Amino acid sequence: MTRGRQTDVLWVRGSDIRPPEDGRSDCDAAGAGTRQPGSDPLRVSPLTAVAMSGGLDSSVAALLLQRQGAPVVGLSMLLWDRSQQVRHGRCCGSLDLGDARGVAQQIGLPHYTLRMDGEFRRHVVDPFVDSYVGGRTPSPCISCNTEIKFEAFWERARRLGAGRIATGHYARIRQDGEGRYELHTAVDESKDQSYFLFELTQEQLSRAIFPLGELTKVEVRELAREARLAVAEKGESMEICFVDRGVREFIEDERPELPRVPARVTTTAGEELGEGAPTYRYTVGQRRGLGVAAGRRLYVLDVQPDANRVVVGDRDELLAPGLVGRGLHWIAGEPPRDGAGIQVRIRSRHPGVGATVESGGANGGTGACRVHFREPQPGVAPGQAAVFYRGTQVLGGCWIEGALGAA
Repeated sequence: MTRGRQTDVLWVRGSDIRPPEDGRSDCDAAGAGTRQPGSDPLRVSPLTAVAMSGGLDSSVAALLLQRQGAPVVGLSMLLWDRSQQVRHGRCCGSLDLGDARGVAQQIGLPHYTLRMDGEFRRHVVDPFVDSYVGGRTPSPCISCNTEIKFEAFWERARRLGAGRIATGHYARIRQDGEGRYELHTAVDESKDQSYFLFELTQEQLSRAIFPLGELTKVEVRELAREARLAVAEKGESMEICFVDRGVREFIEDERPELPRVPARVTTTAGEELGEGAPTYRYTVGQRRGLGVAAGRRLYVLDVQPDANRVVVGDRDELLAPGLVGRGLHWIAGEPPRDGAGIQVRIRSRHPGVGATVESGGANGGTGACRVHFREPQPGVAPGQAAVFYRGTQVLGGCWIEGALGAA
């Protein structure tokens, strides 16, 4: 195995990718992969790069594309080096990348591993730790999709000559009558991952393929069994891929200099209930492990690191009529003309609630908004995402700054 420069490819077994005879990839020949609105990415390059994590889903995605007969290459990302660990089942460690390489060899795909741990730490791990230290509850899977899989990974794939990328996400992409791309929930609602993709743009959707969107998990595993893939019986991790023991322990390992000062636990009325754990060990909505005895069931309402304070209260106090958001993003590039029928999910497994969105029409960046729920909802946690749906379509979303009406 040889290594290229910096961001480069860790070259592993597999057929080589042959560039055009003029020495440039198709993407370079088309202007470094920049697409004009409405152009077909397959005209930029016929090659599709599949993000292969070594798990069941991405392996079957690669299998389905390979069966279509179009040029396909498997690319894996080494995001978090677990070379000294024997545990499998995570999407970003070296052991699982060996499974990805094995599947690629099984189905006859060229395969390369991309070392991307620097980008992963910068865009996902460090912000994750910063969020907890700052009293917020992050969603690292969204950051990974936005910054790594559909940005940094795409750029690497483009350099290798790819015109499109495919992943094992359970979601669907469609086009409306005007040619704009839409993101929709997966057929298998229990595995739907559209919530984690709300920040995707028209450009990113135009070059993305989700081969599993129309399939159920049962069907995906059956396809793997029929093809005798080595990962056919492999389980899946429902945890954060780079966290081994627990989130709080991970924070302390990453930031050993953090003062581990017990937080003051108080009620909204200011009643002191005692000292608990450090503030980074709490999240809004938490019920267990508060570290104080009150004789009644209490929930975390607010985490205030600067004051070294955690505010708790009854479940009724956890209810909020809406939320204040930032980073508003509409997938279509603009707000829907009709705001009727919008549902918002404030967590990945939240069932959704009817809502209205107030904003000045800003899209992305620092775009602020206010979201009013049809019915009060518990656990509006700063740092999580609020994602807007209409039926199966994902309209967009924002990042939660706090509950509407909170002091």
